[in-house]
Amino acid sequence: MKFVTSKDVYVGRFAPSPSGNLHFGSLVTALGSYLRSKSQNGQWLLRIEDIDPTRQVSGASDSIMRCLEAHHLFWDGEPVYQSSRSNLYNEKIQYLTAQGLTYSCQCTRLELASLQNEQLCHCANQNLNVENCSIRFRHHNTQQQFYDELLGQVDFPKSDIPKQFAIRLKGNLFAYQLAVVVDDIQQGITEVARGADLLNATLFQLALYQAFDSPVPKFLHFPVVVTKSGEKLSKQNHARKINPNDVRANLINALEFLGLFPCKELQQGSVQNILNWAICEWDLNKIPAKTECIDNRIGQADSI
Repeated sequence: MKFVTSKDVYVGRFAPSPSGNLHFGSLVTALGSYLRSKSQNGQWLLRIEDIDPTRQVSGASDSIMRCLEAHHLFWDGEPVYQSSRSNLYNEKIQYLTAQGLTYSCQCTRLELASLQNEQLCHCANQNLNVENCSIRFRHHNTQQQFYDELLGQVDFPKSDIPKQFAIRLKGNLFAYQLAVVVDDIQQGITEVARGADLLNATLFQLALYQAFDSPVPKFLHFPVVVTKSGEKLSKQNHARKINPNDVRANLINALEFLGLFPCKELQQGSVQNILNWAICEWDLNKIPAKTECIDNRIGQADSI
């Protein structure tokens, strides 16, 4: 497997789905990936992952971008929308199919859920017509570990790794695992910095990098923000959206979650000065090497 080298210019990205407004957890991820990129004089790209219309909220893409701009998290270049890249995804599926790495599948979710991880479904050897089927990737040469820039060596038991996974769903919807890898390759991403809720997805994505014979970026998974009760902040559980009128407080709270504590004088300064300071002070060693971290402010009456 080939890896991106340290000689490459750093290219990072923030890739939200437009399923709602930004909340504190997503701001932490956006800010962390932005600081990681800018501390290395790199590029920070924005990609809107809008491949699933059933999860989209009208106006969410614009809301996310306006919120990033309000916090002076300005991206480089034009935003990329996954919904405009269907031809590219189909081209990559055709490539995988030509390599004998895919099969068409008619199984229901319930039938797939009943499989053991080391099993392929009965469709794998039936040579079904692609129409009205999902397309699944045959997970050969499963990799059980990878190195995370924050968490260190991450290991997965082989029994926990499925032998197949979807790259295109029924209804001609492209699966996250395929789209994110194709986009990261095409955009030249050198490090994927994201929340630890996507840690398990890395193994599927490594399999696709190998299948495409493409250099693998580095991976960095930030702790996920959770409440005292252990509930992860997400759009699905209606986490409170970021208040765009309290930008400095939002940034300071997010910086503190990432282990950076600006002095009181700086906290009263401009948003850009706070960010410039944070870029200079950025240090992975200050971030807890955990998949989850409690933020005691969440859930309070005056929470973000």
